[in-house]
Amino acid sequence: MNGPILRIFEVKTKPDCADLLLSNFATISANVVKNEPGNKGYFFGSGIQDDDNMVMFVSLWQSLDAVKNKFGENWRESYLPEGYEDLIEECSIRHIDASAGWKVGP
Repeated sequence: MNGPILRIFEVKTKPDCADLLLSNFATISANVVKNEPGNKGYFFGSGIQDDDNMVMFVSLWQSLDAVKNKFGENWRESYLPEGYEDLIEECSIRHIDASAGWKVGP
């Protein structure tokens, strides 16, 4: 896998915690990945309608090696900054090889 790689952190928040977690994504999670070697950006958002307690933080990496260099031996696990566990009911991490269909712009 030469990349690019999407690292998808998907969360089901505890009741009424989605907005606070999204706020943390904008600051804490963003600081975890930005300016890291191999990171090409990130975005985050929340579910619509019945999924309003579902949120995601997605980061784009140049390669799987870049992900492994940042997150070490535990790269397959969710990285939870301090305080996140109090907001999360359940979470998962996925890595997607985006090389087959990557396009930026219209």
